[in-house]
Amino acid sequence: MTITRVGPLSLAKVAGLLYMVVGLIAGALISLVAMVGAAMGASRGEDGAFFGALFGGVGAIILLPILYACIGFVMTLVMAALFNVATGIVGGVEVDAR
Repeated sequence: MTITRVGPLSLAKVAGLLYMVVGLIAGALISLVAMVGAAMGASRGEDGAFFGALFGGVGAIILLPILYACIGFVMTLVMAALFNVATGIVGGVEVDAR
């Protein structure tokens, strides 16, 4: 079987969803680190530890999945279009379907 064309929009939608999941995981890890840092700062009596955790930690859970999904969608859309151009030149990609 030879793949000679992919649907750029359908591939970009799937990749955008996958990148959103990766962004959610990355945001959760960053949020966890920010919360630990804020707790350590609060225990030392530092001002602003709460706001750092709120905007750095919670913001990462909201912002990173959105950014990852948008960037993943656009870049996959571009790469799928370039893939179609390249396969038109070289003839496609052979896949062994067993």
